[in-house]
Amino acid sequence: MLLAGVSLGGNVLLKFLGERGNAVDERIVGAATISVPYDLERGARHISTGFSRIYDRHFLRTLRGKALAKLERYPGLFDESELQSAESIYAFDDAVTAPVHGFADAHDYYTRSSSLGFLNRITRPTLLLSAIDDPFLPRSVLAEVEAIAAGNDCLELEFVERGGHVGFVGGRWPWRPFYFAEWRVCEYLATRLAISPFVAHSRE
Repeated sequence: MLLAGVSLGGNVLLKFLGERGNAVDERIVGAATISVPYDLERGARHISTGFSRIYDRHFLRTLRGKALAKLERYPGLFDESELQSAESIYAFDDAVTAPVHGFADAHDYYTRSSSLGFLNRITRPTLLLSAIDDPFLPRSVLAEVEAIAAGNDCLELEFVERGGHVGFVGGRWPWRPFYFAEWRVCEYLATRLAISPFVAHSRE
């Protein structure tokens, strides 16, 4: 089995692998992630500053609409007034995400759900693909990930200069784009599959 996760999904995947450690199903022979916000709190605070605020406002607008639709179906799920007064993703998570999912507040949610603290326990070969210019995360977080990966041979880092958040689009001509992230993840996982003892056994 091969696993892949993007952005928040990648964060969940890395946390799962770290939490399970040596208990991960032995059939999982590789994993890959793209643009993971390894530290959710620092990411949420970073996205509400500077140019990144354009993303913060866009996501807040779409999330508010979805949350109101959910509240209509499930009255009392969260405090609507706190949702309406939220002016950032951090505030949204404090008003909606945390209480709906059993966390005390946004800080509690971020602290308990960030993958950064679980990377050192990952026991399966895992690709971590990120861009230095990712507007969703301060560079200091990537530096911490590098330090952790230096002590875990299962983690393969590829932090490229440009790529944004889940971007990595290249190519000489706009009408013939090359989607680097998708290609790299498939290449990496194919390599893991090729050397898998389970695949070798099935061929015998």
